[in-house]
Amino acid sequence: MKTLLILRHAKSSWKETGLADHDRSLNKRGRRDAPCIGELLREQGLVPEMILSSSAKRAKRTAEIVAEESGFGGEIMFSRELYAAWPESYIDALSIQPDQYGCVMVVGHNPGLEELLLVLTGEAERMPTAALAQVTLPIESWCELSYETAGELVKIWRPREL
Repeated sequence: MKTLLILRHAKSSWKETGLADHDRSLNKRGRRDAPCIGELLREQGLVPEMILSSSAKRAKRTAEIVAEESGFGGEIMFSRELYAAWPESYIDALSIQPDQYGCVMVVGHNPGLEELLLVLTGEAERMPTAALAQVTLPIESWCELSYETAGELVKIWRPREL
């Protein structure tokens, strides 16, 4: 069994007009919610062994804050392919992960993350900013991950419900 943590980036700022979407940073609420998710991971014993994140500034910063607050000690891999990605891109990125990782977290954007959750679990769940979903996957190797993988949604945490 493998564990996949799906994290939508924290709330971003729209203050700077003319800024490319990829370059938007976190706003005040985002900077407040991201550390809470990191603490939650630590408290739940769900600190991932690998983090794969979109290269967008808001996703990157979310991943960094969550990693720091959770006590994550590994390397965060940033990928342009995960920016505004659909499930196929996440599945491709996950399927090449070393099998030594039992728990991997992806940090990205909607609607792709909600679609990924639906594809892997059959569950249509709302993923607002900084929402975290825990999915158990019935695979022994990450290379087995596909659209046919029937995972189970264990829990979803939304910042406003914490």
